[in-house]
Amino acid sequence: MDAEPKIPMKSPCKVGLIEDKRYAWCKCGRSSRQPWCDRSHAGSGLGPMVFRARRTADTKLCGCKKTKHPPYCDGSHRDILNSSG
Repeated sequence: MDAEPKIPMKSPCKVGLIEDKRYAWCKCGRSSRQPWCDRSHAGSGLGPMVFRARRTADTKLCGCKKTKHPPYCDGSHRDILNSSG
């Protein structure tokens, strides 16, 4: 069981959300459909985060899986970019 997510991208994913629609954000980083879950998490110990959009809008979802406010980007990818030299 791998409880640490993979880092699939070092930038946020800009997506259009529809108010009240349910979404499954990938928490494990293994999905080939980032930022959405494709069920690649099997055995990782990290299932998707299911959420409902609060409003219809374009927004940025976390692509690095390090955000402190999942599923939304909080800029944590900048730390990864700065530390990767």
